[in-house]
Amino acid sequence: MIIATAYSPTLYMTTNYPIRFQITAKQPGAHLFEVVCTVDAPDSAGQVFSLPAWIPGSYMIRDFAKNIVQLWVSSGGRPVAVHKLDKGTWQCAPCSQALTVRYEVYAWDLSVRAAHLDTTHGFFNGTSVFVKMHGKQHLPHEVEIRPPVGEVYGEWRVATGMARLDAPPHGFGRYGAADYDELIDHPVEMGTFTLAGFEAGGIPHGVAITGRHRADVERLCRDLKAVCEEQIRLFGEPPPMAHYLFLVTAVGSGYGGLEHRASCALLCSRDDLPQRHQAALSEKYRGFLALCSHEYFHAWNIKRIKPAAFTPYDLSKENYTGLLWAFEGVTSYYQYVMLLRCGLITNADFLELMGRTATRVWRGAGRFKQSVAESSFDAWTKFYKQDENAANAIVNYYSKGALLALALDLLIRRDTRNTRSLDDVMRGLWNAYGETGIGVEEDGVERMVTEVCGVDLHGFFDAVLRGVEDPPLAELLPQFGVDFELRPAESSDDKGGRRPKESPDRLQQRPVLGVRLAEQGMEAKLAQVLDGGAAQRAGLAAGDIVMAVDNLRAKRTNLDALLAVSAPGDTVVVHAFRRDELMTFSVVLQAAPVDTCVLTLREDVDDTARALRAAWLGAA
Repeated sequence: MIIATAYSPTLYMTTNYPIRFQITAKQPGAHLFEVVCTVDAPDSAGQVFSLPAWIPGSYMIRDFAKNIVQLWVSSGGRPVAVHKLDKGTWQCAPCSQALTVRYEVYAWDLSVRAAHLDTTHGFFNGTSVFVKMHGKQHLPHEVEIRPPVGEVYGEWRVATGMARLDAPPHGFGRYGAADYDELIDHPVEMGTFTLAGFEAGGIPHGVAITGRHRADVERLCRDLKAVCEEQIRLFGEPPPMAHYLFLVTAVGSGYGGLEHRASCALLCSRDDLPQRHQAALSEKYRGFLALCSHEYFHAWNIKRIKPAAFTPYDLSKENYTGLLWAFEGVTSYYQYVMLLRCGLITNADFLELMGRTATRVWRGAGRFKQSVAESSFDAWTKFYKQDENAANAIVNYYSKGALLALALDLLIRRDTRNTRSLDDVMRGLWNAYGETGIGVEEDGVERMVTEVCGVDLHGFFDAVLRGVEDPPLAELLPQFGVDFELRPAESSDDKGGRRPKESPDRLQQRPVLGVRLAEQGMEAKLAQVLDGGAAQRAGLAAGDIVMAVDNLRAKRTNLDALLAVSAPGDTVVVHAFRRDELMTFSVVLQAAPVDTCVLTLREDVDDTARALRAAWLGAA
């Protein structure tokens, strides 16, 4: 049921705020926020302040200070000299009175990571707009959120998980935070959004949707309530926040999510939202629910259970850890498990989604060259800065991490005869780290598996986590009454997870170039050229635009069909532009690789497998 009063954060009672911000949507048409920070008692040696270089949850240096357009400092009504120490840090001249720092921030990044402002809405993460006063980040902070000037903005409201001071529910005014870390962990949306809410685990949850849409909001709230309650049951009541908010921006085409302590920021295509006329669970809506489930699970698994390397965060530079697989990969597994347990997807749906995850991993030669632990550690320089060679050089710690979590869950269930599971490991991590605030050591997850489950999986972690072996799904899944099958792809659009329409013999004769095409435009532009494939052997390169195959015009939409008239081993002539030069390549086609995964329930299983499967999937 949608709560009539929707969602309202609790009131923060502290009255003394030595650090005070004002943020105003000053010029929506120019995409400028104005921020004013006042410090009652600045450092007598000259106050130092900085803007973060990255945002937790997105592991890449983004240098948010580059978006500061102008900056002024004053004290007692007089200018104060300020000079820059590095790309995101400033130091003021000493002053004896309260210090005021005023600056403009350019906000034109329509994502979940930064800030965006135009005449339709405003959104910001604190890491993009609020400077940190060094030596004072532990003090209470206040922020007054001000609307843009003009009658056209008269209906704008505010949605945020930050605690209100004198601001009315969903209104402009003053909000409070216990310290700087809390201040920057509450994204803010302002505009004419749709607002609804529900209760889960005894606390209010809100949903704010920005952008044009025709969503069935009541269904969305009902489904999210089921997801949230399932996750709260896993970790135990009460949940670790007093309220929670899903901030959704609906656009024509987009996807993304970022977790926060009492909210999450989501970017989706408007067609991903449930439509009023759709009774069935569409594939797009299923994907959106998985995104919501993923970010909500992070309220425990990364926001509170976090690596020691993030305790505390140092937002001025990279914070290295080999544990991102345990936070993103495990969460990617549970995002689907939670949908299954609360009844929003079927066993067939769950196995299809895990099959697609396995397909993404099996299609990358990088899994033979980089371990999941290395992928986690190198997220700053490789995973978040992927280039055209990424599929050949790196492994995705989200996808392979999810398969590692799946295999780990199955191993624990099998070796403990269903008396323990990965659920027990997560609850153990919550008790030891989440509730205490202690950071997880680099071997902490592995030690927790042994401590909670009494099984020694050191060899598994050596091979699959620190090594480059594939998770032993082909061995494990049949023991749970699930078939694991690898087959060639039916087409370049085949995502895996489903049985093919074509016969196995036909699929084995499907010829391929060994490339991935750019998704935009009509041109057959090579986004990636895969290791050992026909294209790479012939000399084609990423960025080449295939113009013709055997003198017939090639486009993104017909390249598969042009190749289908040939067979593996045949030679075709490919004309392609590299930069502005037309080049000719003689390509010996190869058979489609066996890299597409399908998981299906077995009909005939013995009693042991049936019991294991029932405890895992709920399927007899």
